[in-house]
Amino acid sequence: MENIIRLESISQLNALFQQAAPKHPLISVVDFSKMEKHEKVDVIKLTCGFYSIMFKNHCANKIRYGKKYYDFQEGTLICIAPNQIITIENDDRSTNDLVGWGLFFHPDLIRGTSLGKKMIDYTFFSYEVNEALHLSDKEKQTLLDCVNKLENELTENIDQHSQTLILSNIELLLNYCARYYDRQFITRKKANTDVLIKFENSISSYFNEKELQKNGLPSVKYFADLLYLSPNYLSDLLKKETGKNAQELIHYYLIEEAKNNLLNTNDSVNEIAYKLGFEYPQYFSKLFKSKTGKTPIEYRNMY
Repeated sequence: MENIIRLESISQLNALFQQAAPKHPLISVVDFSKMEKHEKVDVIKLTCGFYSIMFKNHCANKIRYGKKYYDFQEGTLICIAPNQIITIENDDRSTNDLVGWGLFFHPDLIRGTSLGKKMIDYTFFSYEVNEALHLSDKEKQTLLDCVNKLENELTENIDQHSQTLILSNIELLLNYCARYYDRQFITRKKANTDVLIKFENSISSYFNEKELQKNGLPSVKYFADLLYLSPNYLSDLLKKETGKNAQELIHYYLIEEAKNNLLNTNDSVNEIAYKLGFEYPQYFSKLFKSKTGKTPIEYRNMY
């Protein structure tokens, strides 16, 4: 039987994990090794109204996010944005070896703060589970230290410094995650190069097979789906490899194709725009000028 659980508050989360009432209504730190054994359920669908950062070395459950399975066995970190659906499937392994921690905080905690404005920069909250962060022992300890500082702060009596210290420790942890993801992009150079080659082949094929006229302008999501990646992960990976994110690379190939058409055909600017998948020629002209510094007509007249 499938169970769908919607958690909107930190209190509901602590109750599900059989933890004591949270010390702060908008944030909780959970030590998975101290979780009591709970009744086995074959499948649980779970959606949370808050940010979730989870690290586990061992897990008696298979966790699925979208269509992908996530394996905690190697000691990895996963970050999930609010209102994403994850699926937890039990297997027959014992829950006695659960090791790890979870940090959960409600968007209201950071709303209107400098950290709230920065959350859009932490794109790893929208990565797929198979794009999780694999940590070294030193990195694991650094993140654990951040979590321990947070937990200690939550046990203090609330004063005028509490909010600032809680937010600064969350931000410190997220900044370390961003650093470690950058390191992972570097250490997975071979895999990243394979993705880049596949991306270049896919976008080249999209133009050569006249998919533009059939399906319109390509999106980042279109290529991410082809490569079995999340749009944010693909974009960040390409940025590390080429200096341009996925949208910038799509525009680059698009402008190169436009240049070829302007110089090698007698088609009007409007005809070229429609051929390239633009619904509105004005948008094509605006994009072309923003990328080249010249209008399509000016570019054609140069040659």
